[in-house]
Amino acid sequence: SSEVLEAIENVIQGVLQSLAQKKAPVLTLANRTDWRNIEFKDSVGLQMIPQCTAKQIRSDCPQSAKRFALTLKILSMIYKMVQSNTYATKRDIYYSDTLLFGSQSVVDRIIDDISCMLKIPRRSLHVLSTTKGFVAGNLSYTEEDGTKVNCTCSATAVTVPSNVQGIKNLTSHAKFMLIVEKDATFQRLLDDDFFSKASPCIMITGRGIPDLNTRLLVRKLWDSFQIPVFTLMDADPHGVEIMCIYKYGSVSMSFEAHHLTVPSIKWLGLLPSDLKRLNICKDALIPFTKQDQNKLASIQKRPYIACQPLWKKELEIMAASKLKAEIQVLTSLSSDYLSRVYLPNKLQFGGWL
Repeated sequence: SSEVLEAIENVIQGVLQSLAQKKAPVLTLANRTDWRNIEFKDSVGLQMIPQCTAKQIRSDCPQSAKRFALTLKILSMIYKMVQSNTYATKRDIYYSDTLLFGSQSVVDRIIDDISCMLKIPRRSLHVLSTTKGFVAGNLSYTEEDGTKVNCTCSATAVTVPSNVQGIKNLTSHAKFMLIVEKDATFQRLLDDDFFSKASPCIMITGRGIPDLNTRLLVRKLWDSFQIPVFTLMDADPHGVEIMCIYKYGSVSMSFEAHHLTVPSIKWLGLLPSDLKRLNICKDALIPFTKQDQNKLASIQKRPYIACQPLWKKELEIMAASKLKAEIQVLTSLSSDYLSRVYLPNKLQFGGWL
């Protein structure tokens, strides 16, 4: 915490020095949305290059003056929380003064900017993300406040903890981890008792694009147990994008890649090639929108696809057919086809990429 306080003090000192010299204060931070500032490393995923281009938040420019003021406001709130060893969610910060901040997304972006500017992970700033992910299966752990959580005996899923770094005494006999894109598929597998029938496993869903805590938990479980990690996504560009976030990270959070990515993740399904192999009826597939085409084209150009020839092939199948499918398409074969046939066969015969 002394490191965090010192980093904030240095920023404020810079502001005071500028004022003392009768100059308009400026905050400088890395431009974290520019692909030119990102390098791809097989062992880490997408990470920010050390000498990256920066952008300035000026206090004397009408376009950025408010942003400058809000950044200082949130810095002061973080400083107080670190000093008093209290925590707040990004939502708490927004609701402390909704008129001032204007929207939740403004607060979210500034907090990520501060984390990047100070080179300090967000959880060390005492700011917690609101969690939307679920975990179930062969896993138990103790939360920071001493609460014991057992995901094994629960018929319903457990919410991903809001302070993943604080959990300890992790125990599991799981043979693998399964990341499921959608809540509906996750709940279906839960109802079918999949995680105890197949072989002991841990199932996680970020319910779409994963939040920070879900990604931190996937990484922590992988660090703790070193078991294979598989993904079950829709056979569409959006599903591929979500899988890439878990495996390689995202451009906007590339400065924290080391804590968030699991480069050993494997693509279990739903593969575009599975649709033909399983004779899925064409009527059950969904035609691409213009947005799907653009998304797929942008994914195909990314640096990590070049080192994944088998993924590349699957994306080419998708691009050629201009058709996509949700995991639920497997119910056209039989209602429990996913948990009874598809997943057991894939896991037994190595049907992943």
